[in-house]
Amino acid sequence: MVMAKMESSYQFGKAVRLARKQLALTQPQLALVAGVGVRFIVDLEAGKPTIQLERMLRVLHALGGVIHISGLPSLIDGE
Repeated sequence: MVMAKMESSYQFGKAVRLARKQLALTQPQLALVAGVGVRFIVDLEAGKPTIQLERMLRVLHALGGVIHISGLPSLIDGE
């Protein structure tokens, strides 16, 4: 597992684009798999800072990715 430090929406967008291309997916194919619109994928890959977290997480999941957050308390048993 590769861990990447993301400090901007632009960096996240670049990572999404790279992952999509490594999986040989087009933007419309990724949008379909993730359940979002193609325009959202375009904006996400461009690093648009106003994207919605829920849709971003759908795309990340469709690409097989997960988010690890450090520096915050852990949630135990859904608390």
